[in-house]
Amino acid sequence: MTSVYTPPPQGMEWRLARPGETGLDPAALAEAVAFAAARETPWPRDLAEVLGKGYFEPPPWNEIIGPVAPRGAPNGLVLHHGLIVAEWGDTGRVDMTFSVAKSYLGLLAGLAFDRGLIADLDEAVAARVDDGGFSSPHNAAVTWRHLLQQTSEWEGTLWDKPDLIDRNRDLALEGRGKKGTPRPLEAPGAHWEYNDVRVNRLALSLLRLFRRPLPEIFAEAFMAPIGASRDWRWHGYRNSWIEIDGRRMQSVSGGGHWGGGVFIHARDQARIGLLMLRRGLWSSRRLISETWIDLSTTPCPLNPQYGFLWWLNTAQARYKHAPASGYCASGAGGNLTWIDPANDVVAVLRWTDPAAMDGFFARLAAAF
Repeated sequence: MTSVYTPPPQGMEWRLARPGETGLDPAALAEAVAFAAARETPWPRDLAEVLGKGYFEPPPWNEIIGPVAPRGAPNGLVLHHGLIVAEWGDTGRVDMTFSVAKSYLGLLAGLAFDRGLIADLDEAVAARVDDGGFSSPHNAAVTWRHLLQQTSEWEGTLWDKPDLIDRNRDLALEGRGKKGTPRPLEAPGAHWEYNDVRVNRLALSLLRLFRRPLPEIFAEAFMAPIGASRDWRWHGYRNSWIEIDGRRMQSVSGGGHWGGGVFIHARDQARIGLLMLRRGLWSSRRLISETWIDLSTTPCPLNPQYGFLWWLNTAQARYKHAPASGYCASGAGGNLTWIDPANDVVAVLRWTDPAAMDGFFARLAAAF
């Protein structure tokens, strides 16, 4: 069976494969699904409690400045050759998705690149964005590539959140460790550090390029063509409003640490994953260039597990039981959109314990 099936738009039936139709072992697949469904994230359902108690950072930096909503139960689905081969929980429930939004910003950056709004990834952002955010000698050296690879070392405060919040951040010690403690900044491009303030600086810079709200661009360029629902939303913060060409618009966030970000359900996320799996092609329509897909999945020299706002599985270091060629959009709390070109698979997991993800992949591998 080849990768030819493209799901119809939301509201029409997305075909479910018959057991074994695509060649996967039904029993092994069922075991993988049961494993994921039974391993709920340790986070409480009340996400305001998670953020308010300073899971990511202590007061006053943890102040919530964007929308927050309670989460649902674990849910997800697996696509093989575009068909739904497994589905569990309420995949139509709209929930926060945290840093999965970063990968969506990566798609918007790709659209800007394809349209010539970003002519050179190694050009200083200051050459096209003149809003004071890149006027210091240090920030003037920041390029688009730096922002996309999380190596920018951008310095400043944005939406009342200083970049110091993310210095010395270690994802293995999220909520603990030295995050938020001072360290000398290195030259832009010389240090990799996962962050949210600097990603939000990228979002604002893209807004300056497009001169229209990013959710509008995302809907027109991607969500409408792939037949997604209209249920998703992309928020910024109460203080992230700017004016461009006389129009007041909100700069969105690349995560949900302080509220905001993308609120979406698993089925829409699966469509975005399938677009990536098909290398930017939806049916016969190209939505993003293959060049950008390749750039997005090229390892950063300073962190081979990271591309352009997408997590990679280089040398199977992230997920031992998943193919090294796979990559993902990943959000805190157990949100994952996994793209597996080697097996023509997309898997979306919502609110699954992050510590159980590799166990899911081990069981899924047994189905092939």
